[in-house]
Amino acid sequence: MTDETTNRPRIVLLTSEMFPFSKSGGLGDVMGALPLALHCKGAEVCVITPFYGRLSTAGHEIRLVRSDCPVGYPWSPVTAEIYRTDYQGVPIYFVARGEYFDRRAYYNTYDGDYFDNCERFTFFVRAALSWCRQFETPPAVIHSHDWQSALAPVFLHFLRQTDPFWKDTKSVMTIHNLAFQGRFSFRLFENCGLPGEAWNLDGVEYYGDFNLLKGGIAYADAVTTVSPAYAREILSPAFGCGLEGILQKRSDRLRGILNGADYSVWDPDSDKYLPCAYAPESMDGKRVCKRALLREFYLADQLEDRPLLCFIGRLRRQKGIDLLFEILPELMRNEVGVIVLGEGNLEFEARLQELVEQYPGRLGGAIGYSEDLAHRIHAGSDIFLMPSRYEPCGLTQMYALRFGTPPVATAVGGLIDTIISHPSPYCTGFTFAKPEPGLFLDAVNRALRLWNDKTAWQGMMERAMRQAFTWELAAEKYLDLYASLGAEFRSDVGPEASPEDEAVLQCNPRTLRGA
Repeated sequence: MTDETTNRPRIVLLTSEMFPFSKSGGLGDVMGALPLALHCKGAEVCVITPFYGRLSTAGHEIRLVRSDCPVGYPWSPVTAEIYRTDYQGVPIYFVARGEYFDRRAYYNTYDGDYFDNCERFTFFVRAALSWCRQFETPPAVIHSHDWQSALAPVFLHFLRQTDPFWKDTKSVMTIHNLAFQGRFSFRLFENCGLPGEAWNLDGVEYYGDFNLLKGGIAYADAVTTVSPAYAREILSPAFGCGLEGILQKRSDRLRGILNGADYSVWDPDSDKYLPCAYAPESMDGKRVCKRALLREFYLADQLEDRPLLCFIGRLRRQKGIDLLFEILPELMRNEVGVIVLGEGNLEFEARLQELVEQYPGRLGGAIGYSEDLAHRIHAGSDIFLMPSRYEPCGLTQMYALRFGTPPVATAVGGLIDTIISHPSPYCTGFTFAKPEPGLFLDAVNRALRLWNDKTAWQGMMERAMRQAFTWELAAEKYLDLYASLGAEFRSDVGPEASPEDEAVLQCNPRTLRGA
């Protein structure tokens, strides 16, 4: 049994996480919004993602549609279970196999990455392609996101040479963060099912290792990043993370498409997590949110009349949390309040706890990530801090803008594309040139001085809140990209599980190696 047919495009998105089912960071948010935006544009789209042990299923009817989807990896009899739900009109398929995905965390613990991440996500990609192979008609586009699904363009490149089913399917590889590449031992390449031809300097090989993201970049029909500025940056050694060579070779296929923000979720005028709503034309509610936030973190009441700064993000050097810790004593001398929400490096987590004890009533900290708390911090703060060393796109600065909390951010990546820096008459925030403590502090001080000019600050807040980085625009650009590849969009998203259909993914060692 198959889904109802339509004449609309059919696009398959492969992702390791998707909000509201799974999320560890920005990728989850992006993949919770992009499929819906494509769907609203008339695209027939589905998502394939792992079925994690900590999958959020509340409010969603998730049903088993196949118990024995053939995968053949890491040995021939291995199969996957396929589950399905519908999320706002978009079919979501989940790849399940307990030993790979029934874990507390998605990719790692505090002790490091899972030792079998290569096998886990090779299995995921092969299972996803196997499920697509059972569709009545082939997908027009397979769109992979980050290293966890980056092998799909590689498999597809070689499948098109051996299996007529795939001959017209195009592949897109989106890089959300080039620093995370999926780099593993050559031994894991030997058994993954790709032919020996893939192991070369312009393929998956990287200094003797098996590099999944490099493979996706090398073999995809199109490569995208999540902002135009980041697409330019990664062609240089400073931001290329060692892959600038392959990116330069494929620069004619590289495009930066700015992520959008999901304003159905992140809008203070309708946010279910806030104690009081507010909008650009009526800002009184933001002061109510600030008062409630100060009490939630046991911060001094006097801060109601002083600037309240916040940081929301992973506690890692990439996000510049160490720069914030370095300038914190000076901020405390300026009699401001600071709130930090995040998790990551254990040393940074411990340092945050120490600083909270050192500055009681002035510094609030929460280790971990809470969706509702993040909303309340955005709403209740005056200034958002984002001293990233690099930032492919960034979503939190978009949220901060919409919540009337002007950001102070490094002038890198998507931050360049989304923040109009003071002293422009159209300014929505502040940027500084390099991730250095002195420059960061200077930018914060500029923000604090403007905060004291209530008329100017009010104007900046209102301009920030009226910025619109919509997924509608991003989806239109992705559809233009798919069309530019010559992808022939057909109908029928996928099967409703035919037990007798035993079609096996043909991309396996015996088929591709000529064994």
